[in-house]
Amino acid sequence: MKRSILIPLKIFVWLACLWPAGRLVWGAVTNNLGADPTATITFSTGLATLRLLTISLAITPLRRLLPRLSWLIKFRRLLGLFAFFYATLHLLTYVALYAGFDVNAMAADIVKRRFITMGVAAWLLLLPLAATSTNWAIRKLGGKRWNRLHKLVYVAAVCGVIHYWWQVKPGVLTPITITVILGVLLLARPAWDLRQGWVRSSRAVAPRAGN
Repeated sequence: MKRSILIPLKIFVWLACLWPAGRLVWGAVTNNLGADPTATITFSTGLATLRLLTISLAITPLRRLLPRLSWLIKFRRLLGLFAFFYATLHLLTYVALYAGFDVNAMAADIVKRRFITMGVAAWLLLLPLAATSTNWAIRKLGGKRWNRLHKLVYVAAVCGVIHYWWQVKPGVLTPITITVILGVLLLARPAWDLRQGWVRSSRAVAPRAGN
């Protein structure tokens, strides 16, 4: 992709990623975060995390299906870091506004409330991925080890969706859309591997058939 197009596209992606945070800041300044501002912040940051994670996971399948979109890889790291940014805001909302920085209360919640347990697990899985998102980390770990480590993003995304389901009231189906999308993306990788294996087998058999 030409640099003249890439730069404005990067600006657009940055603005799109910052949009949820900007809305929250504007809502706080104008006192327009609804009847329960803490719940609004919690929901917005959590949803932004899952959406950005899902979009970042969609990049590889899209590049495989449409090679012309190979330039999307330039944005995967940025999207992943913004997902961690919102996940951290989501966690800090709980730590500061719900638990009031009470370590004992947080420890009790992690043990007793399963949706909090799963949410903390998702954040802990994202932490090493954010910490190793630099070129220096890739060189130090080596490409293969780095790739194996960053497959944890799939586990983190699943934990995040489970956290979402366990947090909403029974009968509420709000998480269904992102669950279906994530399910499709999780199936896309093994489906692609199976397809590639079938193609390689077909190519190996083809010369024999011609003999």
